[in-house]
Amino acid sequence: MIHYEHCPVCNGSNITPFLSARDYTVSSEIFDIAKCVDCTAMFTQDVPEQDAIGAYYASESYVSHSDTQKGLINKLYHVIRRRTLASKRRLVEAEVRKTSGHILDIGCGTGAFLNEMLTFDWNITGLEPDPTARAKADELFGIKPEPSNELFELTAQKYDAITMWHVLEHVHQLQEYITKFTELLATDGLLFVAVPNYTSHDAEVYGEYWAAYDVPRHLYHFSPQSMETLMQRHGLQVVKMEAMWYDSFYVSMLSEQYKNGRGNMVSAFFTGLKSNFKAMKDVRKCSSVIYVIGRKPSTK
Repeated sequence: MIHYEHCPVCNGSNITPFLSARDYTVSSEIFDIAKCVDCTAMFTQDVPEQDAIGAYYASESYVSHSDTQKGLINKLYHVIRRRTLASKRRLVEAEVRKTSGHILDIGCGTGAFLNEMLTFDWNITGLEPDPTARAKADELFGIKPEPSNELFELTAQKYDAITMWHVLEHVHQLQEYITKFTELLATDGLLFVAVPNYTSHDAEVYGEYWAAYDVPRHLYHFSPQSMETLMQRHGLQVVKMEAMWYDSFYVSMLSEQYKNGRGNMVSAFFTGLKSNFKAMKDVRKCSSVIYVIGRKPSTK
């Protein structure tokens, strides 16, 4: 088990307990979440080591690995995903100012986003730790992702874009990954990181039941401030933040289910709507945020 005495984001020692949350997906175990007072990052305590956490992903309801469409919420997930794939591609193309190039998707799951990019003539590389998801990517799209440890064997300065769609919060080797990204990005390449935002309105409403805590699979729980701190440590900077508008509704539906034992769709809808309304005034309050990240300008 991993118990943090120092913040995994900024290495600060000013740590305080925040809340405890239950694993509603697999084990029903309760995990403590701590907060760094210095950078505002939060992190799950006493999580399994990298080689032991696989059992906590072993559920058919873990949709990004199984691609299941069982149940209303998973069906809605697939509807939303079809809508967002194109918007993600357009965001990448607009920010890197290219309509083709080399893209690396970390934690590519069953390959839906990579298939979108491949369809539009991008050269794709996918990494995925779960063998079941890798096999599903091959079955669905003919895409053959590599295991995640291949990251450290990839060619330097090759990629115009590196994407992580709700993945960075799962990565045990947090600092090592960011260091490697700085080596893999082309000179003008960009990193796209989408993660839940615990400073959102829906997180405040649901507290310990907020589905995006997703312990122990989510090792870290980012605020915009903590993401900026993490990137600055590696000579990178957040150049833009984009809202993920659908996430507030999806997360609220799951959270209602966790809190009440059933899905109150009306309550979830209005919580998600209010969360998005607040985020319209300040993207830093969105339920999930896409961070567009580039190198800091040279001071020479």
